[in-house]
Amino acid sequence: MTAMGIKIAPSILSADFARLGEELRAIDAAGCDYIHIDVMDGHFVPNLTFGPPVIEKLRPHTKKPFDVHLMIDPAQPSLADYAKAGADIITVHAEADKHLHRSLQMIRGLGKKAGVSLNPGTPESTIAEVLDLVDLILVMSVNPGFGGQSFIASSLGKIKRVRDMIGGRKIEIEVDGGVNADTIGDAVSAGANVIVAGSAVFKGGDYAKTIGALRTAAG
Repeated sequence: MTAMGIKIAPSILSADFARLGEELRAIDAAGCDYIHIDVMDGHFVPNLTFGPPVIEKLRPHTKKPFDVHLMIDPAQPSLADYAKAGADIITVHAEADKHLHRSLQMIRGLGKKAGVSLNPGTPESTIAEVLDLVDLILVMSVNPGFGGQSFIASSLGKIKRVRDMIGGRKIEIEVDGGVNADTIGDAVSAGANVIVAGSAVFKGGDYAKTIGALRTAAG
């Protein structure tokens, strides 16, 4: 994977919530590829964040794809709401979904790209039977629930195994958690092409410079 093929997806979990519209316009202008939106329910993960009404209000601020990561249980009852709000990619967690195959079918039926996420303790074999319904696989390199955590190095082996499992399918591999200029190169070498970066982007001030530095560090 070359740096030219890398997509940077800043997570607005690390943005200034008081100025979210402005923050979206800023990262758009700085050259991000996706807008990563971490949806947390205080049940599946220990935090509460964005619901469909917030996403709907953010949608007019950028034309960049909304990469909506649902850390909610159950997800199925809310899929249509997030699709209507403006999500382009909807990712559900394998651990939070009793009927994962059906959820992925529903997401595609709503005209959206379907993603599936794996927590650090979940083996990639869990999603082997749904690969033909998946557009994106999100490998969590921290335990989900809050930002600013350190990258779990064993995630690199999982990314490699996911890459091998995908074979010739056109499925993106996303990595989320603790990715910065020091860890992005290893993640890309392992097979990831979509990089979620929260603190690494928003704590730097100059978003264009930070995103550019991440692309350079990707190798």
